[in-house]
Amino acid sequence: MGKRLGVGDYQYEAVENWAGIDIPGVASDVATDSGRRVYVATRTNQGFDNNTGAILVFDENGKFLSAFGGDRLRTPHHVTVGPEDEIFLTDSFDHVVRKYSTGGELLQVIGTPGQPGMPDAPFNQPTCAVRSHNSGDIFVSDGYRQSRVHRFTGDGDLILSWGSGDQNLYDLEVWNVDPSPGTGPGEFNCPHGLTVDGEDRVYVQDRSNNRIQIFDNEGTYLSEWEVPGPNQGVIDENDMLHSASMGQVWISTLDGNHLGAWGERGEEAWQFTGGPHGLWIDNAGAMYVGQVGAENGLNKFARI
Repeated sequence: MGKRLGVGDYQYEAVENWAGIDIPGVASDVATDSGRRVYVATRTNQGFDNNTGAILVFDENGKFLSAFGGDRLRTPHHVTVGPEDEIFLTDSFDHVVRKYSTGGELLQVIGTPGQPGMPDAPFNQPTCAVRSHNSGDIFVSDGYRQSRVHRFTGDGDLILSWGSGDQNLYDLEVWNVDPSPGTGPGEFNCPHGLTVDGEDRVYVQDRSNNRIQIFDNEGTYLSEWEVPGPNQGVIDENDMLHSASMGQVWISTLDGNHLGAWGERGEEAWQFTGGPHGLWIDNAGAMYVGQVGAENGLNKFARI
């Protein structure tokens, strides 16, 4: 029996040593399809000029099935699964969003590989892409050096963009430029992830502002609430938002009331060896958490 964790009605048992292999690198995010196959966005090597990655596929019991994307991925960031079991992978270093079939076939590329977008335009180190179950549109947080959110049709045509804030990642350290981050409503300072509810409201993890901002699908600011350093979130069937934030999983209602937070960092099999970066809930209620800052950082927690 694994360690029990959670808050309120959200109780989990850690499935210790779930993956049947060691993750070869950093598991930046994880998502599952309707058949509970598990897709892990993995950074196999990250250096100044030699970045590689792949998507690893497991069954729900942790058996390794396959891998794909290793011929082109550079810095896999967030991975999500759409309403038709299509896999969306943001590659921040390659400035694109790629869509794959469950079998690893490349179906669509949004953006130009290796080419940053112009100011205010897609993409400059994007972070997350989510396809709406309601409209079928694709929403992308863009991200590390753009401070924007973009909305596309399902075919990849840009509908609109919103947000503001100067470029931010590494500016002071690398270019000796001290940017002015966006801090007001509708502005961003590293929109690190997003998720979309059943009415196409967009919940943006505005990480460096320690908040989640909510917009309608036209980019109109609706509200916000505080969460420390949110990385990514997922909305469950009960309309509760689960956020990977500051080493824990935070659980909130969609109007910003916090149920609580659970999880802790440590070296035990049920703890987070790195920082929770991406998370997903499968159709059996199990939660998967991918972590950065440590290799082989991937956990599964079964709902009890």
